[in-house]
Amino acid sequence: TAKGRGFTAEGVNTYALNTFLFRIFETLSICNKLCYAVGGAPYQITGCALGFFLQIYLLDVAQLDPFYASIILFVGRAWDAVTDPIIGFMVSRSPWTRFGRMLPWILFSTPLAVVSYFLIWYVPVIENGKVIWYLVFYCLFQTLQTCFHVPYSALTMFISEDQKERDSATAYRMTVEVLGTVIGTAVQGQIVGMANPPCIPVAPGNNVTTEGLNFSLLLGQEVNTTVISPGITLDQTKTAYMIASGAICSIYVLCAVVLFFGSSRPRSELMSFWQGIGLVMGHGPYVRLVMGFLFTSLAFMLLEGNFALFCCYTLGFRNDFQNILLVIMLAAMLTIPFWQWFLTKFGKKNAVYIGTSSVIPFMILVVCVKSNLIITYMVSFAAGVGVAAAFLLPWSMLPDVVDDFQVQNPDSRGHEAIFYSFYVFFTKFASGISLGISTLSLDFAGYMTRGCTQPENVDITLKVLVSAAPIGLILIGLVLFRSYPIDEERRQCNRKLLQEQR
Repeated sequence: TAKGRGFTAEGVNTYALNTFLFRIFETLSICNKLCYAVGGAPYQITGCALGFFLQIYLLDVAQLDPFYASIILFVGRAWDAVTDPIIGFMVSRSPWTRFGRMLPWILFSTPLAVVSYFLIWYVPVIENGKVIWYLVFYCLFQTLQTCFHVPYSALTMFISEDQKERDSATAYRMTVEVLGTVIGTAVQGQIVGMANPPCIPVAPGNNVTTEGLNFSLLLGQEVNTTVISPGITLDQTKTAYMIASGAICSIYVLCAVVLFFGSSRPRSELMSFWQGIGLVMGHGPYVRLVMGFLFTSLAFMLLEGNFALFCCYTLGFRNDFQNILLVIMLAAMLTIPFWQWFLTKFGKKNAVYIGTSSVIPFMILVVCVKSNLIITYMVSFAAGVGVAAAFLLPWSMLPDVVDDFQVQNPDSRGHEAIFYSFYVFFTKFASGISLGISTLSLDFAGYMTRGCTQPENVDITLKVLVSAAPIGLILIGLVLFRSYPIDEERRQCNRKLLQEQR
């Protein structure tokens, strides 16, 4: 290559040496990759526990009215989304330290984050203050977790300048993150599953549809008298949720420590935040990628947020739903290496189409087949294969967009946190809308707090929320991906140009 550019013999040797040294020093050890990957677990562990269990916890354990539960879920996610670009700005302008610019954010946010997370799962004794309690601590935790997750996400662009090394580190990260969802589902699900909240049977002939909204008014007199499992009271269920949250908080702290002491301290130049926003949001490939994943992520968030209720009430597996969720996450974790191989072999766009659409048949099957536990387990495992692709692909493709931006704007530096924070902003805002709408839909359908059964309208609503609506959103996202311009040829071209720049 150097000879073709008219370099002298000495220049050829210098070019070859620089390229050789670049490749050596950009190589990450397995230990580096594992320490980096472990940092992604806290976000997924807590996110999975909140995504699968917070809605049913607020309705059946904290005994909030569905309307107030929907407000908490929507405002909490919307606030979380708004804080992402703000934290991205603060991270991009934070001073350089001997630990880097990203890691201090992770270190100082962790203690406060675990305290606020624990308090989300505590039922306050003041009845009139429950809504404010959950709203404050949910928003506080989301803010503190953003202080952890945005800097951590931006580390992807700093751990190496080599695309292959970043893709490899991303695969490690996604494997650990899916393992985090398994841990979150297992810890929260198995501990809470041993103390399922007692339900109150509905007498035949009751007008459950019209009584559903005020059903929780009867619960104060019947908490310890009518139970679905002998010996299990609501107080024991509350204790189980607190034990589970304590265990998750311990894992959160451990992962943060491993990330902090096991990561390298790369350096980057500062860039004007507002200038960065203009450049980032004006970059066509980034906008197309974000819009495509916005709809597909929204589909999986709808499924995640309502699947526990769907298993409990529509399928009737009240005592098995935590195991069904665990099977989905285990399947996703086991198939991450397959999708990493697939995207390397056949390209990332092909992986998006095949991986994301593979879950559609199982979304249809789970609502069409008559309730059967064995079939549900089989469908859940197969659906986990598609969930794995949804985990891996966004974070594998975002670095390609950042590289493409860097090729077109070679003088720009310090924009990495902005790319990642705005991607998380859009997905979280969509998540807040999805959870708020889904919980309000259940309220309008007549959801009964802690009812052993639900009205027919609730069953229909849950089927729409875990099947029809997600399928429609996935199809919209796949259509948007058709306009995404970075294919394998362009990606490899960008890689060569960046190596020359460096």
